[in-house]
Amino acid sequence: MNIFLAGSLWVVGAAGVGAVIGYLVRRFGWDEGRADNNDAAGQVFTIVGGLHAVLVAFVLISLYDSVGGATQDAQTEADSLVAATWAADALPADTADRVRQLAVSYAQTVEKEEWPRLADGGAIPATGWSQLDQMRKAVAAANVDGDWQIDRKTEASNQLWSVYQSRTQRLNNAGGGGVGAVVWFALILGSIITAILLPNLFGGTRLAAHIIIVSTLAGTITLLLFAIYQLQNPFSGGASIPPDAFTSALERLA
Repeated sequence: MNIFLAGSLWVVGAAGVGAVIGYLVRRFGWDEGRADNNDAAGQVFTIVGGLHAVLVAFVLISLYDSVGGATQDAQTEADSLVAATWAADALPADTADRVRQLAVSYAQTVEKEEWPRLADGGAIPATGWSQLDQMRKAVAAANVDGDWQIDRKTEASNQLWSVYQSRTQRLNNAGGGGVGAVVWFALILGSIITAILLPNLFGGTRLAAHIIIVSTLAGTITLLLFAIYQLQNPFSGGASIPPDAFTSALERLA
C-alpha cells in the first residue's frame, strides 16, 4: 500500500475513534463538575503530555539519525570497495584482476541478493563475507616490489578493512529490531492517555468543539506513531534506502 494512503488511513482512523469516544463521553458521561476539573486536568495534561512528547521526539530523532547513518555506512562501504580496487590496480596483474573481479561480484551480491533481505528481514547469505575474505587474502598474498607497490598494498588492505567495518554496521542497522516492545508499550499507552483519556476530563467547551479537539489530537499523535513505525528499518518502509551506492560502484568498476 502507498505510504501516504496508509498514513492517511492511520490518522483518519485514530481521529474517528477519538471523535466517537469524545462524543460518547460528553453525551452519556458524568458532566457534574467537569468544568471545575480544568485546572487540575490541565496541570496533569501538561506534565503527561510533555513527558510523552519528549519520548516521541527522542525515538523519532534516534530513528531519523539511524537512517542517515545507514545511508552513510552504505556509501562508505561502496566507496571503500572502489578505492581498494583502484589501489590493487598497482599490484601484480594477476592480483589486480582477481581483486577487481571479486569487487564486482561483491557489489552485485550486495545489490541483488543482500538488499532484498535487508528489507524483508530474511537471512543474509554468506556469499558477501566469502568474497570480501577472498579479496583480503588476494591482497595479502600479493608479491610487491618497491615503495609504491608496498604503499598501494597497504592502502588496499586499509580500504578493505573499511569495507568490513561499514558492512558490519550496515547489517547491524538492518537487524537492530527498531523500537523495542517496552518502548512501543510506553508510546501506545502514553498516546492513549494523552490523546483520549485526559482531554475528555476537560469541560466548558461545546460538544462540536470538544470532538474536534480530541479527534485532532488523536490524529496528530497517531501520525507521529506512524512515522516511528515506518522508520524502524532503514531498508524498508518509509525510509527504504536504495542500493544506489553499489549501483554507482559497479559503474566505476566496469
